[in-house]
Amino acid sequence: MSVPTRSFCGLRHGATGWNRQGLFQGRTDNPLNEDGLRQAHEAASMLRDAGINRIVASPLVRAAKTAEIIADAIAAPLTFDIGIIEFDFGSFEGRPVRDLMIRHGVKSATGLVSILPADGENWDAMTERSLRTVALWLDRHPDDHILFVCHDAVMQGMANALTGSYFNNSHGTPFRYVHDDARWCIEQLVT
Repeated sequence: MSVPTRSFCGLRHGATGWNRQGLFQGRTDNPLNEDGLRQAHEAASMLRDAGINRIVASPLVRAAKTAEIIADAIAAPLTFDIGIIEFDFGSFEGRPVRDLMIRHGVKSATGLVSILPADGENWDAMTERSLRTVALWLDRHPDDHILFVCHDAVMQGMANALTGSYFNNSHGTPFRYVHDDARWCIEQLVT
């Protein structure tokens, strides 16, 4: 597996209507709702003095719009990369997350990953493509502090692969994937 060799920042896009309804939202290209727009602007304010000088975003509109708001506020170049597009949930797409967790008797992110349908993307393959994409950007721009604006599944897959666990990831909240002494941890970015 291709793994980044230095720290980077990640941010989950602002909320959409489907997020608020608790629906699986993979490749369905839903726009930000009012809360999501507010979260994007709040993230931009938080990141104004964080030293981010390059942004890479998923091309899905919810991530793209979040990234555009932040890029405009901090005057950083923005590029879109399909390598960090959201997980394809297959036949779970648009269905209530909670209902499916109850039906399958799972109570955690690990349990959720274990019930994903075979007609969607493979979780490990999604994690590999996301880490490979991040590593390529970090290698290409060794002096840049890069923010990756993407999606919860992408961020969770990378977190679990790097640290061995998932984390509480809120919309529009910047996190730093910190590489220190050959180990990784995830910290909420506070400016």
